[in-house]
Formats: sequence, C-alpha cells, structure tokens
Amino acid sequence: MDVGELLNYQPDRGAKRLRDDDDDDDPRSKKVGRELARHLERDDGEDPSGDRKRILEKLMDDDEDADDQEGEPVDESSVKKMILTFEKRSYKNQELRIKFPDTPGRFMETELDLNDIIQEMHVIATMPDLYHLLVELNAVHSLLGLLSHENTDIAIAVVDLLQELTDIDTLQESEEGAEVLIDSLLEGQVVALLVQNMERLDEQVKEEADGVYNTLAIVENMAEFRPGLCTEAAQQGLMQWLLKRIKAKIPFDANKLYCSEILAILLQNNDSTRDLLGELDGIDVLLQQLSVFKRHNPATAEEQEMMENLFDALCSCLMLAANRDRFLRGEGLQLMNLMLREKKMSRTSALKVLDHGMIGPEGSDNCHKFVDILGLRTIFPLFMKTPKKMRKAGTVDKEHEEHVCSIIASCLRNLKAQQRTRLLSKFTENDCEKVDRLMELHFKYLEAVQLADKRIEGEKHDMVKRGEILDDVMEDEFYLRRLDAGLFVLQLLCYIMVEISNSGISQLQQRVHQILNLRGGSVKVVRHIMREYAENIGDGKSEEFKESEQKRIMDLLENF
Repeated sequence: MDVGELLNYQPDRGAKRLRDDDDDDDPRSKKVGRELARHLERDDGEDPSGDRKRILEKLMDDDEDADDQEGEPVDESSVKKMILTFEKRSYKNQELRIKFPDTPGRFMETELDLNDIIQEMHVIATMPDLYHLLVELNAVHSLLGLLSHENTDIAIAVVDLLQELTDIDTLQESEEGAEVLIDSLLEGQVVALLVQNMERLDEQVKEEADGVYNTLAIVENMAEFRPGLCTEAAQQGLMQWLLKRIKAKIPFDANKLYCSEILAILLQNNDSTRDLLGELDGIDVLLQQLSVFKRHNPATAEEQEMMENLFDALCSCLMLAANRDRFLRGEGLQLMNLMLREKKMSRTSALKVLDHGMIGPEGSDNCHKFVDILGLRTIFPLFMKTPKKMRKAGTVDKEHEEHVCSIIASCLRNLKAQQRTRLLSKFTENDCEKVDRLMELHFKYLEAVQLADKRIEGEKHDMVKRGEILDDVMEDEFYLRRLDAGLFVLQLLCYIMVEISNSGISQLQQRVHQILNLRGGSVKVVRHIMREYAENIGDGKSEEFKESEQKRIMDLLENF
C-alpha cells in the first residue's frame, strides 16, 4: 500500500443513531485522511518526502496515542487540560491556514492534531456535570466556529461530538449541565450554523451522509430536551432545508426518513412553525410527496414510517386556519378522496387528514368542496362498513369510525343550501339504511361508555372510602378515560342524530325515534350526552365561539 492509499484509507464513521447501513465498530475511528489525500495529490511536486513522510508517521502514531489516553481518569482538571489543548490546536490550524492557504502540506499536520483532540473530547459526554467548563472556557464558541471549517471532515467531527454531548440520556443525567450547554449552543445560533454546514455536504459520500444524519440527531435531542426551541430552529433555515431535502429527487434513504421525523416534531403544537411551513409552500411539498402513495404502497417498513410522518405533519399544519385554504387550493381534498378510493395503505391516514381539514367553522370551504368532488360517495360506504383491509393495516375500528363520524358531523355543521340537501338525501336512500347504521353504532358505543362509567364509579367510591379527595385534575383524568373508551365517538353519533332529526325531513326523525324505542333507548340519554358535549366544547377557541356553539346545540336539543 503506497502513501496515497494510506492517506486515503479511513474506517467508516458511524452515526450515533444506527442507520440501516451501519456496521462500524467504532464510530470515532475516522481521520481527516480524505481531505489530506486530496490536498497532497495537488501538492505532489512540492515535497515528495518531507510533508508526506511526517503526516504518514502521524497517522501511524494515532492508535498508540489513543491507547495511552484510555487509562487517564476524567476529572475537572483533565477536562480543562483537554479544552486548553483543543483551543491551542484550533488556533494553530487557523493561523497556518491563513498564512499558507495554497500550501496544504504546511497545515495538514495541525489538522490531524485538531481532529485527534476533537475525538478525545468525546469523553466529556460521559461527565455532563462538567459541561459548564465547555461554556466557561469558550470551547462551545470555538466548536461552533469549526462547523464552517474549510475541511468538511473537521466540521463533521464537530457534529459527531455535539451529537454525543446532546444525547438525550446524557442531558437528563445532569439537568444543570445540560441547561448551560443548550443555552450556550442556542446563543451561538447552532441551528443556523448546522444548516449552513449541511448545505455544503455531499450525501453521495457516506461520511457526509452520516454527518447530515447526526446533525438531525442534534436537533432532535435539543428539541426533546427543550421543545420551545422548535420555533427558533425552524426560523434559522431548518424548515426550508427540510422541505428542500424531502422533495429532492434522490432515492429513499435513512436521511429522508429522519427529515420527515424532524419535520413532524417541529410542527407539533406550534402555530408559528405551521404558519412558516405554509408560507414556504410546504403544504404543496407534502401533498406532492404523499401523492406517490396514492396507487402504490410503501416498499419497506421505513418508507411506511416516512409516509406516516408526512401525514402527521400535514394533520398538524391543518390545525391552522390559513393552511386549510392552502390545502384546498393545492387540491389536497381531491388527493385524499382518491386515496380513499384506491384502497391502499395510505387510506387510513387520508381519512385522518380529511377529518383535520373539515372540522370546525374553518373547515366550511373544504366541506363544500368535498361534496362538489363527490366525496359523499366515498365516505358513506366507509360509514356503512369498516373495511377489513384497514383492520389488517393495524387500524382499530374505533379510530376508523371516529374519523368517518367526525367528517359527517363536520359536513352537517358546515354545509349550506344545495350541498346540505345532497348530504341529507344520503340518509334517506335505500329505506334509511344510513340511519339504521347510525343507531347500530350508537348502541355499540353507548354500551362501551356505560361499562367504562361503571368502572370509574367503582374507583371513585374506593377513593372516597380511603379518604382521598376527588379534585379537578382527577375528574379531568376520568373524563379523558371516558373519551378514550368511546365517549367522543358516541357524542359525534348523537350530534349526527340530533342534526338529521332537525333537518325538516320527518322520515329521518321518525326512524331515529322508532329505533330508539325499539331497542330500549332513551331521548333523555341522548340529551344528557349532548349537554355534556356542549359543556366541554370549544377548548382553545374563543369564548364567543364557545357560547354560540353551545346555544346552537341547545336549540337543536329543544326540537329533538
């Protein structure tokens, strides 16, 4: 093996989070050989023996140095010493690069030294209570500066180090140390610098693809430790980069999956990031990426996970009224409707997206458009029967029935004029078979909720006996358990029942009351369920909306 090959040789750099193609035993064994080899090939004529020989010896000595350091104990003084060495080597490398920009042989050795000390600093990740030293001795600032180092291998080495320092398990070991480190990273605009670094990485090169993966891991770690930073991260160019990477025409890989995951995290419970995504035409990007799964199922479990992440991101975005309009203009309704008809794996998630897009007064335009594109022909067969394929895909009946009932309830709430007439005529078709199905589901969920109520009453009784206080927190928890047992679906079913009974079509009202009497049901029970629904309505909405909606429901109940 000649010198060039030796310099070119390097073990694979692994990623902390295992990627599918990772077999590396030691993710930190990588050296800056690629970059050195490139420079030395260019610099071949200058010093065929001196620089090459010296750097080769340096590479050979690395393993021995690593063995020597393994025995050293890690304490405050050794960490201080390490940081000092790092600062010196970083400064030396910077100085020589400025002094001899066109003579790589002059600064190559300092680059190897710098890389070595960055690898050694991984040991600090085992002592999060010493993180304050990284901040006090300005090492965080210096590390962030190296993210824009001319040699991408150095930048990637820093990314690996930051990924390990911010590992969520490590951060949770020392809350104080973690807070200090995260504060310092955010102050140094870490996300903006990471994004700039990712922009220049070539993912065709495995090491650089790993660098992108580990960068995303840093963002995930920090977002998990401090969810509030998602807005700042998205605004520092991360949202734009994620959308660009997701729509890039390159084969599916672990990085694309991870991008979809980070995107879903950024959008969770965050109207600022949802709005930003909408402004960046992100709704169109999501719809384009999801359209692939209209007629084809994902090829692998990983691709399926990415599809679910993108659907989750879309559902999050639709919580914001402005994005409902973008979804409508981007023909999102047509795509979801086609997915429901195609009966592929995407069908379950398409149903969830429609539910999010049509719910509440903000969903009015989408409800009208849904009827115009013949969506009722798609949704009612799903109401009449839960498809077996959906059960195989892992969707429970309750989830499917909840989304379908919610879509029908939203249509009844929002539709006006001709579209409303078309919806109500569906309930009269084939001797009111839809009403029969509605009542069948009503009794199914009523029974499930009554069972849950019985259990909860037993628990309350035991708590009172033990002298425990039933406070508001406990009551809320019990209410959530009842919703989970099927109360929410039951409320939707009762709402549909009350709406169609008030439609002015006597045939529908008669059928509802006929089946209630036949099966020992009670108008009183339906009224009680609807009153409870009205009391809990409009969470997160304005007081004005809450009051008008409660009044509307009470008026419907009067005539029921």
